Amino acid sequence: MNALLKEHHNEWRQKVRNFAEQKIKPVIGEFDRKSVFPSHLIEQMGEETGVFGMYIPKHYGGLGTDTLSYIIAVEELARVDSSMAATLAAHNSLGIGPVLHFGTEEQKKQWLPSWCTGKALWAMGLTEINAGSDAKAVETTAELKDGKWIINGNKLYITNAASNLSKGITVAAKTGEKDGKLEFSAILLPYPTKGFERKVMADKLVWRAADNGELYFNNCEVPEEYLLGNRGDGLKIILKTIDAGRLSIAAMGVGLAQGAFEMAREYALNRHQFGKPIAHLQAIAFKLADMAVKIENARNTLYNACWIKDQGMPFGTQSAMAKLYASEIAREVADEAVQIFGGAGLMESNPIARFYRDQRLLQIGEGTSEILRLVISRNVLNE
Repeated sequence: MNALLKEHHNEWRQKVRNFAEQKIKPVIGEFDRKSVFPSHLIEQMGEETGVFGMYIPKHYGGLGTDTLSYIIAVEELARVDSSMAATLAAHNSLGIGPVLHFGTEEQKKQWLPSWCTGKALWAMGLTEINAGSDAKAVETTAELKDGKWIINGNKLYITNAASNLSKGITVAAKTGEKDGKLEFSAILLPYPTKGFERKVMADKLVWRAADNGELYFNNCEVPEEYLLGNRGDGLKIILKTIDAGRLSIAAMGVGLAQGAFEMAREYALNRHQFGKPIAHLQAIAFKLADMAVKIENARNTLYNACWIKDQGMPFGTQSAMAKLYASEIAREVADEAVQIFGGAGLMESNPIARFYRDQRLLQIGEGTSEILRLVISRNVLNE
């Protein structure tokens, strides 16, 4: 129960939960073990649930839901599997978000309808070897010449970047200097484009069934009108996008923690030691109680941030708080869940092992815990 939830929120939760339980849960472990991106499952999810682009206005092909409905969808997917949740979160928040909020009317009409189907994924490219938390360290360049942007550089760790469903990326690139300062812009780069090469990242610890790629740009040419927003607004666009994206990472934390908690509770009720279920041993019962409290607090913090966003008020600090807390309780809950499972939790055949691995990215992606504490502290200090 939550004071902010309406009937349509509960309906969305049930719809996505049904799909996750019936279609994802039985097969996702095999995709994870083989490190295979389940394209057909992504397409099926788009067809049966409509979650791709769900908060996009209907005239652009979306469903026009509020932020909280979308966040609940991410949460419910993460309750079963983080790779599927990450695919949805990255596409909606990082892929669609910048074009919806900063694109021209022509760009929205050209790109958004196909992105709302689940058959076409879009990515956002900030991270490089030396750029991430330090966004101004981007080395990828884009030069405007004869009405075309010529893009050179590379990106890595990019979600939804290299599968057959990935149709391109919004690139953060240096586009020159202005008033003695480096200028950064955001440019839409579709795939295929000559000189645009992609490589699927292998040997991952986390999100093994998600599409994470390394991208290489060698004199890639796109029309001048593929500039997103104004020239020089690239970092502003990226950072505002990440503010919203942090809500979806927080949702993944809450969902993962919920799933880990439910698995641990079920195991504790069915495994017997000393003549009774281990759930009836105080040491285990107190672990479960602490886990439930942390999840409740994280969910309340996240839903409040979504409500603030939907009211059109500044929400950056609240999204940072939600992401920081939810990602860290995901770690704590997953760790305690493995402790409750004991030796059984150390086997890759047990889904809890996947949850234990997958939570680790949440304290890194879209703002490390260290950077989020910096963001929050500056607000607390009014700096």
